[in-house]
Amino acid sequence: MLVRIALAALLTAGTAAGAVAAAPWSPSHVVVVIEENHSYEQIIGNADAPFLNKLAAEGALFTDAHGIRHPSQPNYLALFSGSTQGTTGDGAVRGTPLNAPNLGAALIAKGYTFAGYSEDLPATGSLKRSARGGYARKHNPWSDWQADDPGPNQLPIGANQPFKNFPSDFDRLPTVAFVVPDLSHDQHGDGLTSDRTLIRDSDAWLKSNIGDYAQWAVTHNSLLIVTWDEDDNDDSPANHIPTIMIGAQVKPGRYDERIDHYSVLRMIEDFYGLPRAGASASAAPIVGAIPE
Repeated sequence: MLVRIALAALLTAGTAAGAVAAAPWSPSHVVVVIEENHSYEQIIGNADAPFLNKLAAEGALFTDAHGIRHPSQPNYLALFSGSTQGTTGDGAVRGTPLNAPNLGAALIAKGYTFAGYSEDLPATGSLKRSARGGYARKHNPWSDWQADDPGPNQLPIGANQPFKNFPSDFDRLPTVAFVVPDLSHDQHGDGLTSDRTLIRDSDAWLKSNIGDYAQWAVTHNSLLIVTWDEDDNDDSPANHIPTIMIGAQVKPGRYDERIDHYSVLRMIEDFYGLPRAGASASAAPIVGAIPE
């Protein structure tokens, strides 16, 4: 279920405090896929990830992309809301439902649509925690803003979707969608499976489930972003991760500008003239790979 608001709200939202003019390119759809716990050096050029490297060769590959911190959950929150929301670990986020600014609520407030799709989420709006080898709520930041009666900056139940509801007709996608594979398909690992198998399995899942959209986006004014939450080393201050973009107006090539999750959030906000949430306001803009 996608969340839509009345035309009147759309017409008034453009004058909201902090709003910015829309960027030269406004994709019809953006899909963001988040992978887990691997560094740039482990993925790019790795023969066990042929689909990911095909995307990197055909799209824009950012060679100096970084996570915000360790462990996983703060990075998901940062990408979605421009802030780690005071979270330093992977446990339950305090104070939910949160009411801080975030990408999903900002899209809805301006008349666009948003949904997050999590593999193995039991049902629409489920607030389940985690299952071994399956769904992990720590990888589902939008659920931390979910409310039965949403207030400002909060999200309705319908924004929190199982991946099985990801539309096969891509024209029916929300304006922005996040996709989070389960722990068996996101390269996270269980401590038992070899890293080579993790990478192969996640690459195959991505090709099978997102490959058609990647091709479609190029000819339908849309965009695919594949990024990672963090690298593989909890003691690594560099937190060097791959980030790949492919789409209708993406200029293929390798880009050495330093970006992070806040930069990606700012780019998406700018596509639709949204207020910049948290640290995205001071993030370095992404240039060169997209229309400026």
